[in-house]
Amino acid sequence: MRKLTIDSTPNSPKIWFDTDKSIFEVSGESRPENASIFYKNVIDWVIDFESSLTQQGLPDKTPYTFNFNLEYFNSTSAKFILDFLKKLGHLHSLGHQIVIRWHYEDDDEDMLEVGQEMSKMSKISFEFIELKV
Repeated sequence: MRKLTIDSTPNSPKIWFDTDKSIFEVSGESRPENASIFYKNVIDWVIDFESSLTQQGLPDKTPYTFNFNLEYFNSTSAKFILDFLKKLGHLHSLGHQIVIRWHYEDDDEDMLEVGQEMSKMSKISFEFIELKV
């Protein structure tokens, strides 16, 4: 399975997906100039990830933990993040061990609420990690 690494910029998040090391991270700010182009790589990666897991046959019991540690994302990014989360939710519904950890700062109720809504819409329970600031 190929790795996906995208360095963060002032407008786009760091993406680090490495199945060999079991590191799956989305962090920083997400307000890229063209979110559809930026997130196409992410969506393509999860499609490849699903194909890889499907080729293995039975659900993989390896836990895959995706850490979302976003400081801010705009509404355009939210749509693509939700699309990505829905694909992970689908994998979870097939029996794969997908864990979503949604990190938020203790004084950022909006980020917590958005995470709760995305959890409902993607049909996968999140672990909510409160960060002390």
